[in-house]
This record gives sequence, structure tokens and C-alpha cells, in this order.
Amino acid sequence: MGLTALADVDGVEALRYQPGEPLPPGAEKATVLVPGFLSGDDVTQLLDELPDLDYVQLLTAGAERWTKILPPNIKLSICRGAHGGSTAEWVIGALLYIYREFGPFAQAQREGTWAHDWVTSGGTDTLQDKRVLIVGAGDLGEQLTRRLVTFDASATLVGRHARDGVHGIDELPDLLGEHDAVVLMVPLTSETTGMVDAEFLARMADGAILVNAARGPVVRTDALLAELNSGRLRAALDVTDPEPLPEGHPLWTAQGLFLTPHVGGSARGSEVRSWRVAAAEIARYAAGEEPKNLVHGEY
Repeated sequence: MGLTALADVDGVEALRYQPGEPLPPGAEKATVLVPGFLSGDDVTQLLDELPDLDYVQLLTAGAERWTKILPPNIKLSICRGAHGGSTAEWVIGALLYIYREFGPFAQAQREGTWAHDWVTSGGTDTLQDKRVLIVGAGDLGEQLTRRLVTFDASATLVGRHARDGVHGIDELPDLLGEHDAVVLMVPLTSETTGMVDAEFLARMADGAILVNAARGPVVRTDALLAELNSGRLRAALDVTDPEPLPEGHPLWTAQGLFLTPHVGGSARGSEVRSWRVAAAEIARYAAGEEPKNLVHGEY
């Protein structure tokens, strides 16, 4: 896939490598490294074998492991724009699952029960007219906003700094209680680790839904469990802390929780989309331009 994607990029000679195997001839002169989709510590040994390495292009949007591994003189670019659509779809699906109560309907199907009492009791809830607060105003937030509008829901974006159409992070505490759902779409940094704590959750409206499509450590698990088990809040988590979630962990049985195993951005065609973004970034680098998705410190 990578060789094909890079075949038409001017000024690039692509070589394929396998982690754990000797580098192919000529690789010692490489200036660009594209790790595998979920690679990390397993390729750090390559750094010593690539003396001319100047630029690392990731196939994922998360860079928290790489910012700790790479020396500061090596440029790092993420794959922003490749997985936002799939992640936004997961958020929409999770909200619909909760609001339209698909879980209980699926259970009724397994039990062979025609659960028509939902209709006589007024029906399920709906995503229509819901106010959704999106914490993270990058590609993921923009992709989700566009999809929410088609469901007649409204979206409020929060970024690190205020700008047109985006609230600043300093406004977040006052916004939490005004929304029906809060969606986390931020990178994992020292600033975002543990940002969703007991105080954050207490500011959310009764019955609101917390959706974590970011990274598990953004949320304080114990604080979330307390709210879930009290029945005051609901949640949809694609990521957890710890992760993978171990057997017997209380999140498995927490009430009001929809849980998936970090698959929000994983959809058919993701590799093609990743390499499309990566090839464009590498083409800019090869032409002497600055790649668009460079990570600067804790991005």
C-alpha cells in the first residue's frame, strides 16, 4: 500500500521495511520514516539505524507515544484528515444507540419479545434538537459538527483558543451544564490528561451523555464510575483508562455505559485514506515545503 501511494511522489524513493527484520539495502540513507499503523516502541530501535532521519510521518492521528520517543530535531507529522470521518460516524452511532435505546431492543430480540411498550409510553429519545458540546476543534470536531447538523442537532465547538465559531477552553466550565452531550476529541497531552475529573462531570447537566472519542486518560475513570453508578450521567467510551480494559474491571458492568474497544477510527478503507494523507505530507516535505500536520511539542 505504501509503495503504491508514494510511487508518483516526485523526489521520493520508497523502501519497504518490516519491524524486527534487517533494513533493506539503501535504507541507512533514509530521511523519512513511516511507521506501521499501530507501531510505537517496536520501531524505536530504527532510530539508531537511520542516522540521516529528519522526518517521521504517522498513519494515525495520535502522537502521544512518538512525542516522547523522538528527539526534538526530528520533525513529526500526524495523519490528520484520514480518520475524522470514521470517528465522527462512531460518535453519531453511539449517541443514536443511547438515545434510541437500541441496546434494550437488541436484548428484547434475543429474548423473542415484541417490545412495543416503548411506543405506548411515548417512544425513545432522539438526537434531534440535542445540544452537543465538542471539546476539540480540529478535524475531528469539524467532521462531527457537519454530521450533527444533518440530524437536526446543534454543535458547540471548544478549542484551546477562541476564534470565529469556536469557544476557548477557558469558557468550557460554563458551557458544560448547557448541553445534552459532551464529546471529547482532544489529543492526549499534559493539559488534557485527567481534564474530565469529578468537578468537570459535576458541571454536566443531569442525564447528559459523556462521549470519549479521544484517549482514555483524558477521563478520570473513578470519577466517571461514580456518576454512572449514581445514574445521573450516561457515557459512551471508545477508549478507557486502563486500556485494554482488564477482566473484572467495574466499567464492564457500569450502568448507562456503551463501550467499544478503541475502534472509532477503524473502518474499511482506513489504510487507503491514511496513505493518501501521508503521501501528500511527504510530497510537501520532498518539495521543501512544511507539512500541514506537523506536531509542535505537545500538540
